[in-house]
Amino acid sequence: MVSLTIDGKEISVKPGTTILEAARSAGIYIPTLCYLKELNVTGACRVCLVEIEGAKMLQPSCAIPAAQGMNVSTHSPRVIKARKMVLELYLSNHPFDCLTCVRNQACELQSLAERYHITNLLVKGERKKPPKDDQSPAMVREPSKCIVCRRCVRVCKDVQEIGIYQIVERGFDAVASPAFKKSLAETPCIYCGQCLLLCPTAAIHEREDQEKVWEALNDPNKHVIIQTAPSIRATIGEAFGMPIGSLVTGKMVAAIKRLGFDKVFDDCFGADVVVMEEGHELMHRLQNGGPLPQFTSCCPGWLRLCLLFYPELIPHLSSVKSPQQLFGALVKTYYAQKAGIDPKSIFSVSVMPCVAKKWEAVREEGTRASGGQDVDVVLTTRELAHMLRTAGINLADMPEEEYDNPMGYASGAGVIFGSGGGVLEATLRTVYEKMTGKPLETVPLREVMSFEKVQEAEIDLGDRQIRCAVARTTGEARRLIDRVKSGELQYDFIEIMACPGGCVGGGGQPVYPGLDTWDGQMEQRYKRGEALFQQDRLKKIRKSHENPYIKMLYKEFLGEPLSRRSRQLLHTPYTEIPLYDLQGSARSTD
Repeated sequence: MVSLTIDGKEISVKPGTTILEAARSAGIYIPTLCYLKELNVTGACRVCLVEIEGAKMLQPSCAIPAAQGMNVSTHSPRVIKARKMVLELYLSNHPFDCLTCVRNQACELQSLAERYHITNLLVKGERKKPPKDDQSPAMVREPSKCIVCRRCVRVCKDVQEIGIYQIVERGFDAVASPAFKKSLAETPCIYCGQCLLLCPTAAIHEREDQEKVWEALNDPNKHVIIQTAPSIRATIGEAFGMPIGSLVTGKMVAAIKRLGFDKVFDDCFGADVVVMEEGHELMHRLQNGGPLPQFTSCCPGWLRLCLLFYPELIPHLSSVKSPQQLFGALVKTYYAQKAGIDPKSIFSVSVMPCVAKKWEAVREEGTRASGGQDVDVVLTTRELAHMLRTAGINLADMPEEEYDNPMGYASGAGVIFGSGGGVLEATLRTVYEKMTGKPLETVPLREVMSFEKVQEAEIDLGDRQIRCAVARTTGEARRLIDRVKSGELQYDFIEIMACPGGCVGGGGQPVYPGLDTWDGQMEQRYKRGEALFQQDRLKKIRKSHENPYIKMLYKEFLGEPLSRRSRQLLHTPYTEIPLYDLQGSARSTD
């Protein structure tokens, strides 16, 4: 062990431990902006400077290992003065639009400026004013707010393995950006939004669509419905000060009804429909020789990765739409018919954990099966929370209320779609029972030792085994796909979720300002996922094919899974997105 003194407190740590980690182990606060343990340790922001006895210069505590006998001060007058100067330098080249910024009160730079009582900028001079990039359908970049922390670079390159961002230009003009300062719409960005979650400011944020929903809610000629994704019930509570992983299903429904929606539906119902269609598609492939493996297609981030980088796998993608898109098509056909409403008057809103869903809703293929745009507006979890606060609704104070039917009841299988591995388990519950006549109690997922974030399972069907795998993050998916393509690994069914932890870790979920360890980020996502499996365990009906409203849907409207009508409404074709053609895909600014 290495012994050192920090602020007069003697501490013993393992060799290699940084001063920052040593301080935190003893409950001593040191601020950071760029630091993200296990992912981004660059010492770039210089906010974590400390004074080491005997050293001429202040040192970045995140990058300097503790040494035997070291005497460190974390808040000496010299340290405080230096940190304030660093913050002033950042602020001197930062827009002063905090009150109108989407990250107001959730900005790490703003929080540190308040903590260090920055009330007057001594440093003044020219400010860089790079143009805003708002051409993609999912995300907006404001380079003027970039503090060059490199978090987006690291997560995009090392976790997702897409590599959209890099530091372009030098010195005063340095900024994290796509190559040649191109728009995100002109890059192979998959819109997973992981860069957005880790950005300490608002240099990257979602394209906001709240105003469109407010307008629809106030239009007497619109019948406005909303579907909420499975994971929202375990995440939106965080935006109102509730503990991570709080299940707030009933409170959320009550709060949304107070906003004035005509119907509040559960997208888990759509997930149940996906299980029926995708499960029967898998059984058909198993019985007719493929093509196998069948890849799930619920995640639009993974879908974009496949269409951009693995077009040869398109025949292996399930043709079933995601729960969002499938639900949107059913709302404007099945629900409209059942409720006697003109489909043209229906305004369909979804609340999703994912910014890529905004792209999915407007992609050219499979989004107009109902005759119009199936999903009119996609809101993120954060956007819904903003709308509730605007209306003066405190989620924590709401009573428990139920979703509306016929598209508001879901099985436990539909609920677990929101966590990594949930799509695979939900589908296999139905497939196993349909093929064997016996219930599947649990899917024995186990870790594959060569993949930290990949799990596999083998299900015995009597006459054959189904080999399955789950990959979380597109980086892990790339390695898994490479080994499948080489023949090293063989599977029948593969679930891929672009975001770490699945939808509970999506780019549209509440952010954790100040949580600067990657393991800590993941721990929060696992808590959210466990909440969904907890609700699944409490459900009386845990299999999609046993949901009485799903049975009614097929009896009254669809006929049976993979029928002509279900293929027309619930399935979609896929076309390669040529990398060379991306430059022409940028949309004009609204």
